[in-house]
Amino acid sequence: MRLFEHHQTYQRMYRESELTLGLHIPLENYQTETPTMAYQIELARAAETYGFTTLWLRDVILEDPHFADPAVGQIYDILIYATHLLSQTNRIAIGTSALVLPLRHPLRLAKEVATIEALFPERLIMGISSGDRQADFRGLGVDHPSRGIQFREALSYLEKVLYEHYPTVDSGYGHIHQATLVPKLKQRIPTMVTGFAQQDLDWLGRNGDGWMYYPQAPIRQLEAINAWRESAALQNHAAFRPFSMPMHLDLAEDPDEEATPIRLGFRVGRNGLLELLKIYQNIGVNHLFFALFDTPRPANEVIQELGEYVLPHFPPHRPILNPSKKNPGTAAPGANN
Repeated sequence: MRLFEHHQTYQRMYRESELTLGLHIPLENYQTETPTMAYQIELARAAETYGFTTLWLRDVILEDPHFADPAVGQIYDILIYATHLLSQTNRIAIGTSALVLPLRHPLRLAKEVATIEALFPERLIMGISSGDRQADFRGLGVDHPSRGIQFREALSYLEKVLYEHYPTVDSGYGHIHQATLVPKLKQRIPTMVTGFAQQDLDWLGRNGDGWMYYPQAPIRQLEAINAWRESAALQNHAAFRPFSMPMHLDLAEDPDEEATPIRLGFRVGRNGLLELLKIYQNIGVNHLFFALFDTPRPANEVIQELGEYVLPHFPPHRPILNPSKKNPGTAAPGANN
């Protein structure tokens, strides 16, 4: 059986040797300022119409001007805001990039994501990480140097309570005997490890339904992807597992402007962007999502230009139909995304 062959969002986003596109919330050009969070629903609906598959949210608690990346994410709590966005759209998915497991009790997190999955089936992609913003760790009284150990223990607890019926859990996070989580999930939520999460390549090769890594130039990203997939092969993981990455994008008004590196991405015209995306697709990137924070252009203009000229080359995938079973992710008649 193919991995997640009946999961609507996974099938729309991920296919071997192919690429789809998403967007990073906030959908605005706030650069170094505080996001206004204005018009996010209208822009999210436009992105859905054009065929972006996923909106990605960050898990940031405190504004820390001393952190290397002072951005405060989308201001609002990641899962509460995810629920709001899902309730105002129809098909576009929400990705978490990423839930910081050491800062969230795994049983409470399991309850939250299971509730989202029950209310909005198959529209959540769960990116997870060990976290790197020390101010958040200090604020919650959580030890930062041991976050790698905490990450592994929290993930083990989380998966037991999400996917086992009446599990036995004995953990530093708590104990469960003769009890089970509600609501119950009908299938697994695709779970993507973000960065190394303080683990090594062998651990990454064994775990996670996919890997999300930070933006790099194509040649460096190819090295990371190859190392990860070689590690997976050594762990006897033959099944395809997708690779995702963000990219900061300053879309130039001149469609023929050549690519120039910027912080965590590129300034480039749409024609050069198409060529760049084809390169990333060819090296094994399966999903790429744009952050529009660093562009001087209004986000609605950029989303429209991407939607009209770039998305047609990287549309959402149609479900792979199983002739022996009706696929619940089949698109409605006439739908192409």
